Amino acid sequence: MPLQSDAELLQAFQVPETRESAYTQLIRKYQERLYWHIRRLVVGHDDANDVLQNVLIRVWKGLDGFRSDSQLFTWLYRIATNECLTFLEQQKRRLSISLDQEGSAHLADRVRADQHFDADKAEWKLQLAIQELPEKQRLVFTLRYYDEMPYGEMSQVLETSEGALKASYHHAVKKVEDFLLNH
Repeated sequence: MPLQSDAELLQAFQVPETRESAYTQLIRKYQERLYWHIRRLVVGHDDANDVLQNVLIRVWKGLDGFRSDSQLFTWLYRIATNECLTFLEQQKRRLSISLDQEGSAHLADRVRADQHFDADKAEWKLQLAIQELPEKQRLVFTLRYYDEMPYGEMSQVLETSEGALKASYHHAVKKVEDFLLNH
């Protein structure tokens, strides 16, 4: 019988006989949400899968040390967010461009290159607008807009103040609105 609550899954993970089953159930529970969080930040499907695999490895290795100070979901998002930032930083170095300047154009080009891209559709315009945002604003906008994450939880994930997050989100929304109105 599958375990449902995070507490039950964490408890089962501590028992050697049920460890793998508990981990598998935990991944099934959160994998899709983590994938889409990652995908919105790194854009490409293959890159998102690669980052997700790194996240799952880090979760497996770190789950024994999870202290339940925060919700499990918040902890998973923090790992996924950090892996995304690491991936984006590696890409920035590899491409030798700044994501806040020429790099946002590179990400926008990747959105346009997607086989499902249709420039007339609102979702694609929104994606292009999001890729124009500076990295921190893009992250905050994604967590708030798509994942509807409360500022308190976001503060734990990003380890910054709620006030700073609200300001970043406000600026991001304004930039997205301006982009959508002018493109």
